[in-house]
Amino acid sequence: MRIVPNLAALTLAILPLPAMASSYAEQIGTIERRLDSAGAVQVAGLQEGHTLRTGSPRGITTARLAAPSDPDMVTTADHVAVARTFINRATDENRRGDKRSCENTMTQAKGMIGALP
Repeated sequence: MRIVPNLAALTLAILPLPAMASSYAEQIGTIERRLDSAGAVQVAGLQEGHTLRTGSPRGITTARLAAPSDPDMVTTADHVAVARTFINRATDENRRGDKRSCENTMTQAKGMIGALP
């Protein structure tokens, strides 16, 4: 009688299970969506190889017309380009398993993006 539960447990243990995405991969994806949003395209233009992403479930429905309270947070085309390089670096760091560097690089990317329109 113990053979059936043991066989079931063994079968579950050797079945290929889908790989779980890391929380860093999800965060990187979120930042990439911000970089391909209408606000980023308004600031930097649509970059080659990227598409405009719309319909984010957490996206705002109307753009804020007021300037950001911190002038250093105004996004420029150069900031968006640098943020894209940071995201590429964060993806590589995440792939290597370097979590601390990945977190730091994502923070730098978010700072470069600033307040998109």
